[in-house]
Amino acid sequence: MIKNALIVGLGGGLGSMLRYSSSLFALKYFGGWFPWATWSVNMLGCLLAGMLFGLSGNITNSTMRLLWLVGFCGGFTTFSAFALENINWWQMKEYYKIISYTLVSISSSFAAVWLGTAIVK
Repeated sequence: MIKNALIVGLGGGLGSMLRYSSSLFALKYFGGWFPWATWSVNMLGCLLAGMLFGLSGNITNSTMRLLWLVGFCGGFTTFSAFALENINWWQMKEYYKIISYTLVSISSSFAAVWLGTAIVK
């Protein structure tokens, strides 16, 4: 259990550092009205999560799955986990879960950000 937590932590730390670096790069070179830094990190994270998910049948070592899928992608972006969960439900034809999870996730994340800003004011 502790070994797995350390593996996830290592991957998460690496993902978080890369997210920070990627965000700085995107802000420096793309700027503008659109949140390119967040969008690009989320899209790269989703792409990587999809690739790793597609290879997961070939990644038989659970340590590698914990390091890269759970840790690295989770640290790089949680949006990739959100998309991966929805794709999994899509494959199982559980469309009602996709719709409800998406609506709840988006509305509650907006509400949480609003609440957080209200709390600190």
